[in-house]
Amino acid sequence: MLKIKKESKELIELDVNGKNYVKNGLPEKRFLEVLKEELSLDEIKEKAKLNKDEIMVSLGHLKKKSAIILGKKLKITDQGKKYLEQESLEEKFLKKLPLEVDKLNDEEKNAFNELKKRKEIIKIDLVKDVFVNLTDLGKKFQNIKIKDNFIEQVNQKLLKTGSWKNKRFRRYDISSFAPKYYQGKRHFVNQALDYVKRIWLDMGFKEMKGNLVGTSFWNFDALFTSQEHSVRDLHDTFFISNPEKGKLPSKELVNNIKKTHEDGWTTGSKGWQYKWNEEEAKKNVLRTHTTILSAQTLVNLKKEDLPAKFFSVGRCFRNESLDWSHLFEFNQTEGIVIDEDANLRNLIGYLKEFFAKMGFPKARFRPAYFPYTEPSMEIDVYHPIHKKWVELGGAGMFRPEVVKPLLGKDIPVLAWGPGIDRIITDAYKILDIRELYKNDIKQLREIKQWMK
Repeated sequence: MLKIKKESKELIELDVNGKNYVKNGLPEKRFLEVLKEELSLDEIKEKAKLNKDEIMVSLGHLKKKSAIILGKKLKITDQGKKYLEQESLEEKFLKKLPLEVDKLNDEEKNAFNELKKRKEIIKIDLVKDVFVNLTDLGKKFQNIKIKDNFIEQVNQKLLKTGSWKNKRFRRYDISSFAPKYYQGKRHFVNQALDYVKRIWLDMGFKEMKGNLVGTSFWNFDALFTSQEHSVRDLHDTFFISNPEKGKLPSKELVNNIKKTHEDGWTTGSKGWQYKWNEEEAKKNVLRTHTTILSAQTLVNLKKEDLPAKFFSVGRCFRNESLDWSHLFEFNQTEGIVIDEDANLRNLIGYLKEFFAKMGFPKARFRPAYFPYTEPSMEIDVYHPIHKKWVELGGAGMFRPEVVKPLLGKDIPVLAWGPGIDRIITDAYKILDIRELYKNDIKQLREIKQWMK
């Protein structure tokens, strides 16, 4: 009943500078207009009200036209005076816009090729027109009154009441185009993080929460990381400039941490054998790991709270160079178990259970070194599709130098803190880790739900 015709055409239109030049004149013409006497470039720039780019373009254009003589002072030539009096091809072209690219004559093409080399004078837009006409069949039905007593859509009410009976339904074509429906949903990274939280909650853990900014005392010193360690350098850690420093906790705790660093205090360790600096510990940083929450949790535990187990899922920050496999902010899942009877086998059991629920039933553990755990181990999981082992993070048991100053006594504390962004990218078949946070609307609409 309808005949539909679609046409596309490229239309040349004025851009920002083009609109200005139609109103006030092209820069090269304004350049010549003020050159009634010999002037320097700065004088021309001021009198003609031209910016640096326009001056440079005008110089090149007018030199090409032999319209000016260069020197400390510039002057106009006879050729330049003629050029000033005549309307240029470019000026004529701009006044005619909008024009179709395919319908330009030779003169217009020359002007078009010159102007498109210059900044924001013209732009090309793709314009699509749709023409709709009645066919002969359509004309026959044009004056017929069509009954509209049709059911357009089946709904719950129709089915319950039975009012659809003896009614006519509007016919529809199941092959016709329908717009794609995108349901509302949480960001896919947040979906994954919520799932991680649910795993730990189902295993009986309580969640730890805290600020993204903390003092070096909690981020490093409380975790027995030496003030001379390279991780505390600017190239590894983001330090806060305002406020540059924060408050330290009780004098007793600070003193115990100080002694632990200097000579081991009563932990049986020799410490790091250096002079601990209180001002260094006050420096504010963006947290480099969620283990800062473990330290703050341990210090607040009482005897009647034990045994206990805690987890966190949160954002951390490292001064990394941004590329396809590195971000300067990342997500980490932290966990601690405080129990007189806890041992390394329990730690491995918790981690195997967690990674199995994340889709990696095979996990292995290798000896490693971390400043605040001993024994320490790296966690590898076997990728079921790529058929290879992938490293996902570290774990271990907190050293006495961490536990005793914070908790008041040395008992086993299991600890882990693997990153989870690599798991998320793998689940969504994302090859560049930067795509996790680029917030491309097409990606957010089309990416699958987190299903584990």
